[in-house]
Parts: sequence; C-alpha cells; structure tokens
Amino acid sequence: MTIHEIISDGINFTDEKHASHSYSERARRNLWLQMSRMGSYDEHKEIPIMVRGEGTHVFDANGVKYFDGLAGLFTNMLGHGRADIAAAAAEQMTTLAFFPLWTYAHPRAIELAEKLASLAPGDLNRVFFTTGGGEANESAWKLARQYHKMRGDTDRYKVISRDVAYHGTTMGALTITSLEGYRKPFEPLVPGAVKVPATNFYRTDRFADDPVAFGLWQAHQIEEAILREGPETVAAVFLEPVQNAGGCFTPPPGYWKEVREVCDRYGVILVSDEVICAFGRLGTWFGGQKYDYVPDIITAAKGITAGYAPLGAMIVSDRLAEPFMNDDNSFIHGFTWSGHPVSCAVALKSIEIMEDEKVLENVLANEEYFHQSLLGLRDIPIVGDVRGAGYFWGVELVKDQETKETWAGEDAERLLRGYVSPEMFRRGLICRSDDRGDPVVQLAPPLISTREDIDFMVGTMREVFTGASKLFS
Repeated sequence: MTIHEIISDGINFTDEKHASHSYSERARRNLWLQMSRMGSYDEHKEIPIMVRGEGTHVFDANGVKYFDGLAGLFTNMLGHGRADIAAAAAEQMTTLAFFPLWTYAHPRAIELAEKLASLAPGDLNRVFFTTGGGEANESAWKLARQYHKMRGDTDRYKVISRDVAYHGTTMGALTITSLEGYRKPFEPLVPGAVKVPATNFYRTDRFADDPVAFGLWQAHQIEEAILREGPETVAAVFLEPVQNAGGCFTPPPGYWKEVREVCDRYGVILVSDEVICAFGRLGTWFGGQKYDYVPDIITAAKGITAGYAPLGAMIVSDRLAEPFMNDDNSFIHGFTWSGHPVSCAVALKSIEIMEDEKVLENVLANEEYFHQSLLGLRDIPIVGDVRGAGYFWGVELVKDQETKETWAGEDAERLLRGYVSPEMFRRGLICRSDDRGDPVVQLAPPLISTREDIDFMVGTMREVFTGASKLFS
C-alpha cells in the first residue's frame, strides 16, 4: 500500500473537492496564516487548501495538481508521500513516542548526532537539537555569548550579519535578521546587531568588473565592522552560504576564505546559517562544503527531515563545546520538543534515502542544466539577473536590462503579487515571488526533480514573464 493509499483510505476526495469553499471559509474564520495578509482573503478570494502530495506535486481541495517548485518552503527534499519515511515515523511512535533531551537521551537522537557529525566538515562534532531554524540561530547566538563569558570576554555580545538577510523571527534571531519590515513592529530588539553589505554582485557599484576584488572588499566590510565596534565586543558573525532573502546571493570568489581569516584574527565565532543550504540544496551535505570553508557553528533545519517532521540542529565545533563539557558547566538553554524521537527517526531515514538514491548526485548532475535553462530567459526584457547554485535559484526582474532599473513600491506590488504570483499558480507552478529586496522569483524544487521538471518550471516562467513584459512595458 502506498502512503497515498494509507492517507486516503476512507476519505472521499470528491467530497473534498465539493468542500473546498467550506474549507476556505472555515480557515478564514479560525486559522491564522503565517507571514500572510489575512485581509486579502475574502469571499471573492479563496485560501488555497492543499490536501495531499505525491512525488514532486501537491493537489488542492479542488483536485488541481501543482508542481512544488519551492519544496514546501525549501524543505521537502525527497518529494511527497514516501511510505518508507512514514513507516519509520510510525515504528518510532510505537517504540518511544516522546522523551526529552533534558538530562536524558534516547537512541534516535544519539544516532542522528553521530550521523550529522560524520557528515559535517572539520571538527563540528557536537549536535544540539532544536525544532526549527529560527531556534537554531537563536541558540547559536546564545551559545556564542555564553562561550565568550565563560572565557572571561564578558563584553562580547554583538552579532554581525548581512543586509537583507533573514535568520528567523524569535527576538534574538529577528535581531540578526536584517529585513526592516520584519523588525520594525517589534522594536526595540535585542541590543548588539551590526549590519554589513550583502554579496549582491549584480548591483554593486564597487569592483563591478572584478568579482575577486569584490569578494575581498565584501569580507573586509566585516573586518571594518569588527574594528569599528571593537573586537572585544563582537561575539559572532552570521552568514548564509547562499543568501536567501534578496534572491540567492552567491559568494564571490575568495570571499569565504577571507571571512574565515577575519573571524580567526579577532576571535569572532563564525556561524554558517544553513537552514536552507544544507542537506543537498546546493548539491553537498552542508553549504560550507560547496565553498570550501569550515565554520565554528552550523545551524540547520528544513531539509534535515525532508519536510516530514519538524527538527533543527546547531552543530558545534569541539573547540566551542569543550568548556561546556567540564566541571559543573552547562548551556542554559533548551526546548521541550528538541530532538523529538520521531523527528530524529525521520531524519535518519531521509538521510539514508538520500545516500542510497544518490540524491546529491542528482542535484550536481542537473545544476548547470538548471542554470543554463534559466539564463535562456534573459531574452525576455524584464529578466535581469539569474543567480544561485544547486537546486536553489533566483531570477531578478527589472524594468530595463541595460540600466538595471528595478521595480519598487506599487509597481513591484502590481508585478509580483498582482500578476506573476497568481499566473504561476494558475499554470500549476508553486514558486516564490519575493519582494523583500529587489523583486525576485525563486525556485527550490525537491532534490529528486528531473530535467523534465526543470523544463516545466522554466517553461512556465517563460510564459509568465513574457506576459508580464507585454503587460507592464
């Protein structure tokens, strides 16, 4: 029996279809959607109700099929409806459904920690579990602060991150986040946030013809920030291997090597936020391996369970963990659901599948095909930059290719939310239209996606961008 048969046993999806309007009405009445404009859903605009998934597709309550071009939210690495993962979860539930990692341990957490340590680079051997990425980043900043205090560096509390970057929405992680619209409603935030420029080579006015020089300049912006604030006050630097918000900003050549040296020079902890970039999204287990650097801490989540259960992790170097392993010291931090036995079992199974089915190899084999297919869209006047890596790509939309004039304000609203997003969805493609910086459309499909899937995604984008170009020119 397939997982779809297991789930749908006893459910009449014809009834689901007829009930779609009722579901939307009930959702409007009681369900509070996250990061969503609830006021935009009225009796004339139904909330999309997804009822099942199968492979790289999901189906709504009306029976309409969509290609999941964002892998849920950069999460569903292996596709939907895998009975083998469901079976691993069910087996664990019948063995040990839950027990906390507060002074106790359980086999699945131990096995998963061992596995992650074996996959992680360098001496990152100690795993602290959370339930998601924001919690992992919150944990990393707290760990950095406590680590420095334990060593006598009591003034090290500040954190450096890049402009436009997103690192979570808890108060600490939100402080590290650099998106003004996310931060402003909750200010004042935690003190100590320092921002440096994002690695946006497409829009740089410095070294625009020399990516190597641009990379060194970018890294030196971090050094200048450390010196400006005072090295004795800076606890950590938080960076993504490929920055998500703003649209898949990749690192310039030499950037990560120089950043690592800068952090070492001033005793600052380097945190690699790999909530999106780990577990195959870039074709490597961890994003740092793509760009040949070893951080002090990796934060991860999303793809660790292929989207089948909530789980996050902070993976820490032996050097940073060492003071917490002696005497009566402890990291005064934790979450009830961290390292949940069922989530750990699901993560172990998903990693096993990725290894057995050579999922990372699939990403690497198709990476350049994906890139070149997207570059082909540049014959459409509103397509500006194409950037990304692995199965993580962004296409920036512009008013003018030559001048790179951007869409902003009401123009961006009409383009992205008024046309591009609904047209993609109408054609059966779920992707992300992101206006947190310059307008970008992102693709991050399940890692099992084929070249045929890539052709569908890019072909759909061509139809929509061509239509937008005619409509908004």
